[in-house]
Amino acid sequence: MSSTPPGARRVTAVVGVLSLAVFMSSLDLFIVNLAFPYISRQYPGTSLSSLSWVLNAYTIVFAAVLVPAGRWADRIGRRRVFVAGLAGFTFGSVLCGLAPGVELLIAARVIQAAGAGAMVPASLSLLLAAVPAAARARALGTWSALGALGAALGPVIGGTLVQVNWRWVFWINVPVGLAAVVLAVRVVPESRDPGSRGRPDVVGALLLAASVGLVAYALVKAPDWGWGSAGFIGLLAASVACGFAMVMRSRRHHSPVIEHYSAVEAGLAIAPGPLMVLPFARVVAPRLAARLGGPGRVAVIGCLVNALAQLLWLWRIQTAPDYVSHLLPAQLLGGAGVGLAIPSLLGAGSASLTPARFGTGSGILNTARQVGTVLGVAGLVAILARVSPADPLVAYRNGLVMVIAFFVAAGAVCAALLTARPVPVAVREPAAASPVDGTVDGAVDGTGGVPVPAEARTRD
Repeated sequence: MSSTPPGARRVTAVVGVLSLAVFMSSLDLFIVNLAFPYISRQYPGTSLSSLSWVLNAYTIVFAAVLVPAGRWADRIGRRRVFVAGLAGFTFGSVLCGLAPGVELLIAARVIQAAGAGAMVPASLSLLLAAVPAAARARALGTWSALGALGAALGPVIGGTLVQVNWRWVFWINVPVGLAAVVLAVRVVPESRDPGSRGRPDVVGALLLAASVGLVAYALVKAPDWGWGSAGFIGLLAASVACGFAMVMRSRRHHSPVIEHYSAVEAGLAIAPGPLMVLPFARVVAPRLAARLGGPGRVAVIGCLVNALAQLLWLWRIQTAPDYVSHLLPAQLLGGAGVGLAIPSLLGAGSASLTPARFGTGSGILNTARQVGTVLGVAGLVAILARVSPADPLVAYRNGLVMVIAFFVAAGAVCAALLTARPVPVAVREPAAASPVDGTVDGAVDGTGGVPVPAEARTRD
């Protein structure tokens, strides 16, 4: 006879079911990447920009649904929303597997993402409500670890399933989703917030999705339309308008998408860091790459600048921060570091790709980025779960230390790769040397189209 108390077994079952849901939603963010070549092969003539929306549609809708779904869960019942989200996710997966074309596949991904966006916040709130405080940190660790595992296994499972048929990357969700629905109804207790009043701001969520979606569409179309074209600028203006409308609505709504800091203050406080990314990515990084002999060295600098920014924030953080002297300097420095690191890492990673491997290489690069994001979030969740009411800053400082360690490690890996044995140019794709400047025709550094000398490419 088992010595485990029945209550403990029930908690374990609840945590298992809820963790399975976050595993599925995380898995589906990454399992699709390796299916792209197979999807495009079945639908000849489909552009890469169209295929990108198979990912973008899921990510944008998923992000937009999270907050309103969490509020609905508190109001009408968390298990009810969780089961509805699971059912929607499973139904969307069926439609994805049956989609006769890319347009309907994207529409089905929207349904799938809406289901995932509903079940993830409901699953976390159910876990917090069902697990006793003494076991909550361990349960949160399991929940976040399975989310990270889903991200890590996504490319592996996807790469295996596409060998049979790319549609199986969606159909694999169906039996798991149906089993999770049955188990959730049987073992997960219902909970809600009796004090919750008013409907969540669905319009604000739609405005947020529109704002992000318009920016993504503008970036996808910019190479064809031109960065200064009326279409590109118009989409950016529409995105700003949607974002502004969402912010203004959040100021008045009783259950806004954005709260705590006033909406305007939050937007203005966050903006300086991201605004630093564009000039450093488009102007500074390419010039440094040309001067230093390739994007790899710029990637090292970017990683270290990011580590320095987080170190500055670690030093200045306190319970009652002063924005100008505490947060703003770290924001500006961090934005500059991101602008240096991201395009340079992509440039260094893609420098040796042949045209035949552009799709596969891009998938691997972006998968690595997304896996890193999920693992980082999972690590932070595990750390923040141990927040002490006596000193809540301890957990946040520990989180910053983890971020700093990641940036330092990334810089060290970049530096180590730079000192590795060069790959001879002869083994790469044939390319003709330019008679004018000695660069290789068609070879760019990935950070704005700056030609990279052949000898620099062997170093990076």
